This record gives sequence, C-alpha cells and structure tokens, in this order.
Amino acid sequence: MTYIDCFIAPVSHANKEAYEELAHISAKIVKEYGALRVLECWLDESGPEASSYHGTEAKQVSKEYGSFIGASGAGNGETVAISYIEWPDKETRDAGMEKVTSDPRMQFLDRSPAFDGKRLIAAGFKPMLDE
Repeated sequence: MTYIDCFIAPVSHANKEAYEELAHISAKIVKEYGALRVLECWLDESGPEASSYHGTEAKQVSKEYGSFIGASGAGNGETVAISYIEWPDKETRDAGMEKVTSDPRMQFLDRSPAFDGKRLIAAGFKPMLDE
C-alpha cells in the first residue's frame, strides 16, 4: 500500500529561492531511492479563508480556526512550505529514506540553511482513501 511522508516548515520569504533549489535537488535524490512522486507547495497567503472549507451551519469566525502559519510556527517575514513524498509502500520508504539521509548530496554543508530544520514538522501517513 502507498505510503506518504509529509513535511511542513516555516521558510523566510528571503530564502524561498534557496528552498526551491534544495527542493529540486532533494526530489531528484528521493526519487532515485524509490519515491514515486514529490510535491512541494507554498502557502497561498492570499487565501482562501478557512471558513470557506466548512458548510454554512459549521462556519465560525475565520480567526477561530487553526492555520498552517500557526501550526508551523511561522513568524513575521516567513511563509509555509508543505512537502509530500509518495512511496510505493512503507518498506520502500524506510529503505529509501535510510539511503537519502546518509547520502552526502543531501547534507548541503556547503550552503547556508534555507530553513531551520529544528522547526520542521514531519510524519508518515497511511492512506485511507485514494480516489
């Protein structure tokens, strides 16, 4: 069964280009080790409002909803990046990520950090619906 890694991280607006460069490099390497698909997204800061995802009877005032900015801990001058890696199964993911995290190309020691890795939120997910 397909397995999904999902990451959310606050990224400084000033580092968006550097983050995108790292994302392209990382996607190539992750796919070398078995990932089927890599999707990177920037938060659309122009909307839509959180209340637009709820039916009329369930709507609240927008400020009462949680947000990706809040969940990621993004502050002034930062936005949110969401990463999604699709693997054929958990076994391939585990073997692939072991190789990814030990691959020298993924260390990026020759670059300034594009984001604070200590603020990265990551988890694996088992799909429950795929239509």
